[in-house]
Amino acid sequence: MRITVESVGQFPINLRSTNANQREVGFAAHNEAVKKLVDSYHAIPSDQRVRLAKKTSNLFRHRVTPESVGLDVSGLGSVIAIDPEALTADVSGMCTYEDLVDCTLKYQLMPYVVPQLKTITLGGAVTGLGIESSSFRNGLPHESVLEMDILTGSGDIVTASPDGPHADLFYGFPNSYGTLGYATRLKIRLEPTQPYVELRHYRFHTLDELQQALLIASRDGSYGGEDVHFADGVMFSATESYLTVGRKTMEPGLVSCYTGQRIYYRSIQHERSETPRVDRLTIHDYLWRWDTDWFWCSRAFGAQNPLVRRLWPSALRRSSIYWKILAFDRRTNFGDWLERRRGNLPRERVVQDIEVPIENTAEFLRWFQSRVPIEPVWLCPVTLLNTRNEQPWPLYPMKARRIYVNVGFWSAVPTEPGHETGHTNRLIEQEVHRLDGHKSLYSDSYYTRTEFDALYGDDTYRDLKQKYDSNGRLLDLYAKAVQRK
Repeated sequence: MRITVESVGQFPINLRSTNANQREVGFAAHNEAVKKLVDSYHAIPSDQRVRLAKKTSNLFRHRVTPESVGLDVSGLGSVIAIDPEALTADVSGMCTYEDLVDCTLKYQLMPYVVPQLKTITLGGAVTGLGIESSSFRNGLPHESVLEMDILTGSGDIVTASPDGPHADLFYGFPNSYGTLGYATRLKIRLEPTQPYVELRHYRFHTLDELQQALLIASRDGSYGGEDVHFADGVMFSATESYLTVGRKTMEPGLVSCYTGQRIYYRSIQHERSETPRVDRLTIHDYLWRWDTDWFWCSRAFGAQNPLVRRLWPSALRRSSIYWKILAFDRRTNFGDWLERRRGNLPRERVVQDIEVPIENTAEFLRWFQSRVPIEPVWLCPVTLLNTRNEQPWPLYPMKARRIYVNVGFWSAVPTEPGHETGHTNRLIEQEVHRLDGHKSLYSDSYYTRTEFDALYGDDTYRDLKQKYDSNGRLLDLYAKAVQRK
């Protein structure tokens, strides 16, 4: 049956470009904010490291208390200007996707890729990578960037574009995690959208069937006789997995709502494999379908308990709130204390996103299920847009013209006596490497320096570091991603 629904009208049509006065005001405010940022950089003694003074984060690495001084980023969280005729937007680096989407949908437009969590910033998604269900056709967020203004480690603001004098920084910036500089402005492409998304959830009883379905939807841009504009999947077990395909539509009508008592990922499940379960969401609710329950991680905080859910204000059921609860646990080690009270060792956090070539997806999932007691897991196909060479983005080892599947799993597992720190994470790293894949660096990593350099840039990164941060004002990528500084 369809779940709780409501009637939603089409969003307003507004095809006018931001007028000249609005653009002037937007850029004037942005330039003033950039000046404050640069002034705060130069106010820090030259022998001290620098970092962003930001209040939120979507990183999941355990980090030591930073000794570096924070840069003033106040005023850098806005949408500067939108040009719906050129299908572009100028956006400050600290602008969240939540704020960006609120602006673009007024023009029936959306970013090429909208990462799942509302407080991810545009600059963060580009320097740290991001992914979502449009990635099988639109690649990763940085691939829709036309140019960036970047505050480098030397304290200069440079404009990086694919063909300009700083093209090396443009291509090397993704996956640098703020170790080469910080994006202050990004000019990005937008694409037209529709008010609604029709979803079809296909169930599979084997992982090989799921892999084949992901391949067809990603390669052909269609599945089951319908166009596919969005594609992702969920594995609940080896015998229960789903491909969800979405199609943009103008058709008005009833839509589902998953910001109240109903939970999106549970709506995917159904018994029949012959026909898909069909659902509809507004484009706004579709883009943020995972944020309300942080995929399924809200269950760790009791937010999926019906009684708790009724008492928990809906405005506070969002990823940013869960992240604060998790941050509190890290500061206090409350979870470890509970495990000790139960006579257990502290649990190992396994919060990772990895990518493997699509032909190795089922093999990885079978291995994962045999070793790692975490379910569900998220699946998202991705193909790079940029095909300028075999590996167009040197700091992230994805190859052009190849379909990958991102596998996301976010939980903790029991530890065993005698196991080294990060035992399960190390096993995952080894298996991903064996299957010609790679992992995101937003969470804990355990590579040796030699392994890390071979995977994430090596000489290219060192050359960029020397050119744009010769005095080492910013952390080194290995120190940040593996040594957790």
